[in-house]
Amino acid sequence: MITRTRLAAGTCALLAALAAGMAFPAGAVAGEPTGEDAPKVDLVLDVSGSMRTRDIDGGTRMAAAKQAFNEVLDATPEEVQLGIRTLGADYPGDDRKTGCKDTAQLYPVGPLDRTEAKTAVATLSPTGWTPIGPALLKAADDLDGGNGSKRIVLISDGEDTCAPLDPCEVAREIAAKGIGITIDTLGLVPNTKLRQQLSCIAEATGGTYTSVAHADELTDKVNQLVDRAADPVVTPVATEGADACAKAPTLKSGLYTDREEFGQQRWYRVDVEPGQELRASVSVGADRAVNPSYGVLMRAVTVHGREIVRGEAAGNGRTDVLSTGLRYPKAESDEEDAPAETVCLQVTNSFSVASGVKTTPGLPLELTVDVVDGPNDSADVAAFGLGRGWWLLGLLVLVGFVAGLLWGWLSRWRFAIWRTN
Repeated sequence: MITRTRLAAGTCALLAALAAGMAFPAGAVAGEPTGEDAPKVDLVLDVSGSMRTRDIDGGTRMAAAKQAFNEVLDATPEEVQLGIRTLGADYPGDDRKTGCKDTAQLYPVGPLDRTEAKTAVATLSPTGWTPIGPALLKAADDLDGGNGSKRIVLISDGEDTCAPLDPCEVAREIAAKGIGITIDTLGLVPNTKLRQQLSCIAEATGGTYTSVAHADELTDKVNQLVDRAADPVVTPVATEGADACAKAPTLKSGLYTDREEFGQQRWYRVDVEPGQELRASVSVGADRAVNPSYGVLMRAVTVHGREIVRGEAAGNGRTDVLSTGLRYPKAESDEEDAPAETVCLQVTNSFSVASGVKTTPGLPLELTVDVVDGPNDSADVAAFGLGRGWWLLGLLVLVGFVAGLLWGWLSRWRFAIWRTN
């Protein structure tokens, strides 16, 4: 029993020490926006009558949106200029022509007064139509001017009711203006027509579509998109992977986009010099209805077909984007002019769709490649994948062992005193 006590105590001490180490991570260097002007975000909220529906965490969709907006307003970075636009918030009647003009700027895009913005949000009540197209055109005007990043975040629970002004065509028109606006869309209902429309809007401008079912998911996603507006703007480069490594394009460090058919594999090549480390990640998005249970696999392989390392992820239908990644450090060489190694990156997906769902074009794929200086010497590369952190783990193990011994000695002493008494 004393042995088990010592082992448990040592394990607890080790876990506590590890937890303490994780609580003080090394500081990260934040990126700075590439534009000289402040980044701008316009939150466009659907306030149509259907937002009264009570199907999000026992409350109405409108209540979930208000809660999310209040938390987002509290967390918005100081450097971001944020505005709020509504659609369907003011006209309760049946006249379609009037209802399709119902969009207004609830809070202007500019320096954020959190109290004033929250007060404006509190006044909202589900009312009328769903003029998504007109609202997007007005939101683009809200963000006019300046050379900083510009982002529209559209939150809706239903497709547009004001055709023939197709919101997808409106998004393409906004993208064609070349003013650098990205539109991200969030759907509050797992509806096929809504998913298709919101996906098309986002894809037209290089944005993202996400389906959310809970208030905390909505808050987290809007926060993420607002924070992203303050990040440096990186434009992905379109590339086309091959069906075999020998035919694959050679990529340098950067961000790339591609399309991958269902169940297809795509190959890319990266040259890694001795002493460098390859870091790669891939995200595959489901921009249409897919069957649950799917996965994404990324492998680093030599030109001769030997697997070096792999990364994989699986989903169950609760997310629209699946990501994975890998790292491969190449040791230094004793040869002065040692050649670079060509690493083949293979990306495979196991998404599938039901009959009637289009399988072309392929799923959107985003690939990040980063080739950086590796660990200082080859010994670090082979140190159980821990780099120069192995000594810290050894110290923690030693501390845990000593703590276990002390705990065991104290337990034996207390037991002896108890028997004596």
